[in-house]
Amino acid sequence: MRRVVVTGLGTINPLGNTVDSSWNSLINSNSGISKINKFSVESYPCKIAGQVNDTEINEEIISTRDQRKIDRFITLGLIAADEAIKDSGFVSKNESSFRSGVMVGSGIGGLDTIYKNSSILDNQGIRKISPFFIPSSLINLLSGHISIKYNLKGPNSSPVTACATGTHAIGDSFTIIKNNKADLMVCGGAEAAICPLGISGFSAARALCDTFNDHPEKGSRPWDKDRSGFVMGEGAGVLVLEEYEHAKKRNASIYGEVKGYGMSGDAFHITKPSEDGNGGFRAMQMALQESSLNTNDIGYVNAHGTSTPVGDMIELSAVEKLFNSNKNLFMSSNKSAIGHLLGAAGAVEAVFSFKSLKTKTLPPTLNLDNPSNNSDINLIPHESISHSVNNIISNSFGFGGTNASLIFGN
Repeated sequence: MRRVVVTGLGTINPLGNTVDSSWNSLINSNSGISKINKFSVESYPCKIAGQVNDTEINEEIISTRDQRKIDRFITLGLIAADEAIKDSGFVSKNESSFRSGVMVGSGIGGLDTIYKNSSILDNQGIRKISPFFIPSSLINLLSGHISIKYNLKGPNSSPVTACATGTHAIGDSFTIIKNNKADLMVCGGAEAAICPLGISGFSAARALCDTFNDHPEKGSRPWDKDRSGFVMGEGAGVLVLEEYEHAKKRNASIYGEVKGYGMSGDAFHITKPSEDGNGGFRAMQMALQESSLNTNDIGYVNAHGTSTPVGDMIELSAVEKLFNSNKNLFMSSNKSAIGHLLGAAGAVEAVFSFKSLKTKTLPPTLNLDNPSNNSDINLIPHESISHSVNNIISNSFGFGGTNASLIFGN
């Protein structure tokens, strides 16, 4: 049996432009959510989002000139990938390149580039369309850029499963290594949909929070009675997954192990989760089965927890049902601090999950002032806690009824 471990972590998100800076902000109960400053939002019902601090982007990784040739989601993904690959210490050369692959996806991809070029076509005509328009918009071009820059010639793919994308990318990469199709995979997700079309579209779907525009940091509040929708975030999360013996042979530092992966479909509604929570329940159950763990072995659930009135309670009910015998379970939502990073969410949350395992610290659920129901599960309100766990389950659920769960452990 081939074991799969994690040897590199990278992220850029609303809390920070590196793993350590964002993790420290998260466990110190900081919020990365603020009023949108990238464009005028005066006429928009939702005026808040989790935005990346552009002033801190390292030009040595990607120059301002090169950033103009690619969509923002590719820029953010390249930054996270660079940190993860450097953290892993892996250098692809000779035949190792054929056994090293990339699987970094996005839920929406180059939405802002599509929006801007559509406007250019309407107002200025076809001759003003950028020759970089198509390659900068395509979701798989992020994996392409990573493979080219780091000489990764193994499997090269990009899942697109809405808000479950990052989790599917990690899970599929885990399966590829486990099945001996590769020895190392750079995987995760990236998203940059905070643009006029993105905010307008999700507002029209009545998915976004529009009740805390004057207090942005309070907008994302999973399981709280006053939640009114999710807060969009942007960023990227990338992990280096590696076959255990391969990592050991090169003396790589190991954060932990990917132990199980489950996925399912609701077959219920294009945007709403199945009311009985069966899809998420089965994804978690499948991950447990593959890991050979039982429910009492899980110490913490890194929840999907988007701060939507319906989704939060469905996930909580599914977790309560599956882990009903586990009286020592903790659960929280990273989205309370960074917003919902859509296709990047599961990957960033995976990065934070491995930091939890390493530092023996569980991050908080911010703004959980008045829980909407009484649960025996500790949802870690307001402040992080020092607590050692051996295994974590991380959930991601997406539009179209797609569900994915991963189990990480020491």
